[in-house]
Amino acid sequence: MAKHNRKDGRRADELRAVRITPGFVSKADGSCLIEMGGTRVICTASFVPGVPEWRQGRGKGWLTAEYGMLPASTGGRKSRPGVKSDGRAVEIQRLIGRVLRSVVDFAALGENTLYLDCDVLEADGGTRTAAITGAQVALSLAVARAAAQGQCSARAVRGLVAAVSVGMLDGRALLDLDYSEDSAAEVDMNVAMTSAGRYVEVQGTAEGRPFAGAEMDRMLRLARGGIRHLVRAQREAITRGGRKKR
Repeated sequence: MAKHNRKDGRRADELRAVRITPGFVSKADGSCLIEMGGTRVICTASFVPGVPEWRQGRGKGWLTAEYGMLPASTGGRKSRPGVKSDGRAVEIQRLIGRVLRSVVDFAALGENTLYLDCDVLEADGGTRTAAITGAQVALSLAVARAAAQGQCSARAVRGLVAAVSVGMLDGRALLDLDYSEDSAAEVDMNVAMTSAGRYVEVQGTAEGRPFAGAEMDRMLRLARGGIRHLVRAQREAITRGGRKKR
């Protein structure tokens, strides 16, 4: 365990306080509010019969995601998406879609589409990783509901995936960076892993200086530990959400 505390009192290997509230949007097929420290994201999943034209006739479903930040989510007002696309949002929603598709059995889903929507209420670092972690809960609840109604197989979700940020700041490897840490970090990395411990995506960038293999190993070790905790929180939220639907 890391001994030196950060400004919020956490150890280097400690997540921010995590809270996942399932069923946050009552009319959605699946939903949750995920809170990680000061970051709060609403995640919803919609189960829609049919697939895009290019997917038709294959007997397989599809999953796509959208991501956005509400105007006051960053403190200063952020403009709503308009005619000009937000390149950052597009990149993040593609990431969310890629990662969540890794745990969906599209044959078991049938010719149906899952739409994941992640809307950031408040941002204090790690919005994309919180969105992935919360979207998994919304996805699992939506598929369970559809399966109970005979619209697809319950096996359409074949596991869980969660994500967390890690980085190097002042030569130290840190887990789950808040905004103040992320903005000053020498290295910023986002890691997505399955509940079986398999990597789905690793995004790492040297913001201030190139990093060594040993530093990468330290960051990945922190990420693995953090994701184990997040998967436990996901499972608990999915169980609670399933009870709510009964």
